Amino acid sequence: MASESSPLLAYRLLGEEGTALPLNGAGAPGGASARKLSTFLGVVVPTVLSMFSIVVFLRIGFVVGHAGLLQALAMLLVAYFILALTVLSVCAIATNGAVQGGGAYFMISRTLGPEVGGSIGLMFYLANVCGCAVSLLGLVESVLDVFGADATGPSGLRVLPQGYGWNLLYGSLLLGLVGGVCTLGAGLYARASFLTFLLVSGSLASVLISFVAVGPRDIPLTPRPGPNGSSLPPRFGHFTGFNSSTLKDNLAAGYAEDYTTGAMMNFASVFAVLFNGCTGIMAGANMSGELKDPSRAIPLGTIVAVAYTFFVYVLLFFLSSFTCDRTLLQEDYGFFRAISLWPPLVLIGIYATALSASMSSLIGASRILHALARDDLFGVILAPAKVVSRGGNPWAAVLYSWGLVQLVLLAGKLNTLAAVVTVFYLVAYAAVDLSCLSLEWASAPNFRPTFSLFSWHTCLLGVASCLLMMFLISPGAAGGSLLLMGLLAALLTARGGPSSWGYVSQALLFHQVRKYLLRLDVRKDHVKFWRPQLLLLVGNPRGALPLLRLANQLKKGGLYVLGHVTLGDLDSLPSDPVQPQYGAWLSLVDRAQVKAFVDLTLSPSVRQGAQHLLRISGLGGMKPNTLVLGFYDDAPPQDHFLTDPAFSEPADSTREGSSPALSTLFPPPRAPGSPRALSPQDYVATVADALKMNKNVVLARASGALPPERLSRGSGGTSQLHHVDVWPLNLLRPRGGPGYVDVCGLFLLQMATILGMVPAWHSARLRIFLCLGPREAPGAAEGRLRALLSQLRIRAEVQEVVWGEGAGAGEPEVEEEGDFVNSGRGDAEAEALARSANALVRAQQGRGTGGGPGGPEGGDTEGPTTALTFLYLPRPPADPARYPRYLALLETLTRDLGPTLLVHGVTPVTCTDL
Repeated sequence: MASESSPLLAYRLLGEEGTALPLNGAGAPGGASARKLSTFLGVVVPTVLSMFSIVVFLRIGFVVGHAGLLQALAMLLVAYFILALTVLSVCAIATNGAVQGGGAYFMISRTLGPEVGGSIGLMFYLANVCGCAVSLLGLVESVLDVFGADATGPSGLRVLPQGYGWNLLYGSLLLGLVGGVCTLGAGLYARASFLTFLLVSGSLASVLISFVAVGPRDIPLTPRPGPNGSSLPPRFGHFTGFNSSTLKDNLAAGYAEDYTTGAMMNFASVFAVLFNGCTGIMAGANMSGELKDPSRAIPLGTIVAVAYTFFVYVLLFFLSSFTCDRTLLQEDYGFFRAISLWPPLVLIGIYATALSASMSSLIGASRILHALARDDLFGVILAPAKVVSRGGNPWAAVLYSWGLVQLVLLAGKLNTLAAVVTVFYLVAYAAVDLSCLSLEWASAPNFRPTFSLFSWHTCLLGVASCLLMMFLISPGAAGGSLLLMGLLAALLTARGGPSSWGYVSQALLFHQVRKYLLRLDVRKDHVKFWRPQLLLLVGNPRGALPLLRLANQLKKGGLYVLGHVTLGDLDSLPSDPVQPQYGAWLSLVDRAQVKAFVDLTLSPSVRQGAQHLLRISGLGGMKPNTLVLGFYDDAPPQDHFLTDPAFSEPADSTREGSSPALSTLFPPPRAPGSPRALSPQDYVATVADALKMNKNVVLARASGALPPERLSRGSGGTSQLHHVDVWPLNLLRPRGGPGYVDVCGLFLLQMATILGMVPAWHSARLRIFLCLGPREAPGAAEGRLRALLSQLRIRAEVQEVVWGEGAGAGEPEVEEEGDFVNSGRGDAEAEALARSANALVRAQQGRGTGGGPGGPEGGDTEGPTTALTFLYLPRPPADPARYPRYLALLETLTRDLGPTLLVHGVTPVTCTDL
């Protein structure tokens, strides 16, 4: 949060003279000078023109003629119900904060994050580009239907040459006109749109008046070719005026062949055409960067436009059903011109709506592209679109979009692409509904839109309706669009994106995790479902990188916390030094590719800091139950950042949200012989503290010597066989025997088994060693252990070794819980026992499964070696004065054993019950 630039910080509540300064979008990038459009010119006009498009003049008869009035009204209600659900979501998001340029893309990306927002934004951009091309091609076809040399209509003028080249020329000329208007800025576009709005309104008014003023008449229909190419006699449709019989005949559906394509119509195909003409509700939102007050203009203007277009569509449906017979409706989709008092005015309306739709699509596409380029989601590919004029007009994005539209025009006919465009629009609508649904479900305190006529029910219904409509219109295009969205999201995820936008996924996760943590009742824990929850204390991660990865493998889906203690006293410091360190540690987790949380604390001593972390790390039922420490010895610390591939290459710090190289965030390892932050006394005391707090303890020695493939995330490690050796008895207790199976011994077995479940350790062979005293019969203890392993479903090789002379066989017996650490025996005797135990373990590390050195063949080379050894960790002595002696015995016990884990478990971790 500290790295984010909050827009509120740029405002002062009072000006120099004490006047209040408004906290609105005027302060957004681009300046107030770029925000000139009112609600009517910036939202109502473009939205109305986009929702009318050419459908209002050329497809009213198509819908009513095939579907009948009742089904046509049902289609209209369903279409506007879906659109209204999305409008409610748009209004909610638009009134929840300052909306900048980019419209729907800005809303989606700032809610769902750059990956989803960028992918849908690019699809929405392509939809606008293709929509512009479709509108222009539709305009060219409309012009040629009347003025083309090949026009077949009864009133064609036949003056313009036709053909692919001519059609492309006409479309390019019209695109030049549209692009020129959009390049000169939103102001000229708004004035041109207002002029277009007046022409369309006048044309519609003349049509509505003509329904009343014109008397009954017969209208000649386009002649159809007969069999063998012969011409059929002229046919006529009938305009009857207001007639109840006509209305009755037009109530029911009468699906027939489309006279323009020859395809048989049905409910879905007719509904797709109607819905395709209504998908313009985002035209006003796309102008968000030019609106004076987008948070007010977008919801108000969009609602007004939707209500107005719905009323006009309903009125035209009723008037057509009352006055036109079904033959006229099905055979002449442009019958408005035939019944008009002044037919040229209808042509003007058709051409004006097509031009306005193309302008709206082009300028909307340019604004989305400019927002995408400004956010730098697609890198240098979209970099030219960042250029703006002195007045804030993104003319480069307009030219960029103009070029793409010109490429699409080369394809010529775009009837099939029209369905794809509609599907792309529906994907964007579904994403807006999903954004609002996510914000509502996340219950974020800052989601408090001033528009309140929505709920999560309307959002969820809007998502479902849009998805259903996508597959109803074109299942192939719907599946392809979702696949494309997924690929783009994956690309953006791999490339990375801004981290300061806010991700609603994080709010949703927080909301759900909190609920589940409350349900995670520690009183219901059962040993069958125990899993390790590790707290790894790290001083400097440069020297502990292999241990970080080994602990990540030991967690088995459990909690894993990286803990670090910063020495200091907050009373004597001006600020908390811990908080700025979190970013570095989180970057470490990312680069090391471990699934760990980070917990840092400030304390006068490492021991007290460890106590703090053991007590307060985690939450609810997810709290560490095992403390992991590196071993305290005199080995010189190594800098693994210099050799590890993940850290040897510097991070890309040029991209927004990336972190500096970790080599600059953590100090170099301490020099050999330099003072440590932790004394041997405090180290052992920390272990004793953890055991007193009923925490298991793991001490890791020489983890840096582990084979690299064993620390990888994949299933490597198959090139050479390794052993994992487990000694589930206290080697510092002189008497071994069958009493070894205690809680700590079972804990060792469980941890070794968990490690074997990790893919990188699958090929390692688990070996369990039993120590026999000189007077114990061989085989008995091994049989009992094999029976136990069978019940515990642990596959391992069991080997008995003799606790021979010099290894404590002649030492006097001590108490059951006693050992040479906690007994009063002399230092020399304890040291001798530790050396003997160390020699015993080392002797077994080079032996193969056949019992001889080097493996079954009995050779000395190329046999399986021990990759990791698990040893029983004795409890520290009760007397703190003997802590140094305890640590020295552990050092002797583990000397030259290679990677070793000293483990002491205090809690039951496995059972034989189902």
